[in-house]
Amino acid sequence: MQTQSLDEIALFLRRLQWTALGLGVCWLLWLLAPILSPFAFALILAWLGDPLVDRLERAGRSRNTAVAMVFTMMALIVLAALLILLPLMERQITTLVTSLPRYREWLMTTALPWVERRTGFEITDSLDFTHFAQLVRENWDQAGGIATTMLGYLSRSGSAVLAMVANIALLPVIAFFFLRDWDLLVERVASLIPRNHLPTAGRLARESSDVLGAFLRGQFLVMLVLGVMYGLGLWAVGLDLGILIGLIAGLLTFVPYLGPASGILLGVIAALVQFGDWQHVAGVLVVFGIGQVIESYVLTPKLVGDRIGLHPVAVIFAVLAGGQLFGFLGMLLALPVAAVVNVLLRYAQERYRHSRLYVGETVPDPLTDPHLAPPLDDRQE
Repeated sequence: MQTQSLDEIALFLRRLQWTALGLGVCWLLWLLAPILSPFAFALILAWLGDPLVDRLERAGRSRNTAVAMVFTMMALIVLAALLILLPLMERQITTLVTSLPRYREWLMTTALPWVERRTGFEITDSLDFTHFAQLVRENWDQAGGIATTMLGYLSRSGSAVLAMVANIALLPVIAFFFLRDWDLLVERVASLIPRNHLPTAGRLARESSDVLGAFLRGQFLVMLVLGVMYGLGLWAVGLDLGILIGLIAGLLTFVPYLGPASGILLGVIAALVQFGDWQHVAGVLVVFGIGQVIESYVLTPKLVGDRIGLHPVAVIFAVLAGGQLFGFLGMLLALPVAAVVNVLLRYAQERYRHSRLYVGETVPDPLTDPHLAPPLDDRQE
């Protein structure tokens, strides 16, 4: 009896040590979040490129040659995308800047008076620039304090811009070394896993890799296709800013409902300002309606599938929580981490349903008990 108590105490202490280690790693990541973004992005690129490098190695090429070929291909794809998108975005942003007076006039003379008539609130007067200047003169001390704060932020933002440029310059270098040494890194991580837990860890790693592959590769293609589709559709409707709005909606598609909602809002405003009729507004709604049907019934089932298993609310929470805790790094890793956590939770649920706590003293037949899910390895994808 005493030996059993000592074993339970030792098990509790080991779990406490692992918990403390996990909390320490999270705290260290939180401290280093500002400099970890290029490493995280490079790690994702290396993970995506490693299967192609392995395929080239099996074809008879050396690891360094295969890495150089894949890395060059990635660089050419990025360069081609920049050569296509940058001039297009430059024209769209120039159009946006020249259209800002029209948007301001529409806001002050059409949108806000309509809201005031419906709600009874006086909004136009508070947004009048003369009234705003008078408020600044009456509260000069406070405005001066705000101006000082803004100047300090701008001066600090210069170093932030330099850090961003340095991160962009470091990204290809880090990605190249990660891609070259990927198999070695995987072997070293696997060598640290306790031998009696290696089968379970390998199984969870394979399933996590499948889930991440389905998400990253599939979701990226969905974002790309929808961005092009929305952009061309809004351009066909006649919107001057249609391509810019379509690309923004496509990039935001990874957060459920945010992409189409933002695209519809921006598209409707652009149609009202540019044309002022409901026919073009209906055209915008038709474009996004067709895009949503194609995404729901064609793109997502074919390219992403249902293996991720993340509820839309969980996706939104993961992105917001990641941004709140770790900034841009957290938003970058939020969904991949959430997908892996979902795999671990399914494994924990499986273990729980086969535990004595769930099934009681007598073990039921898994063929007749509907609550006992089959093992993850036996499930159909």
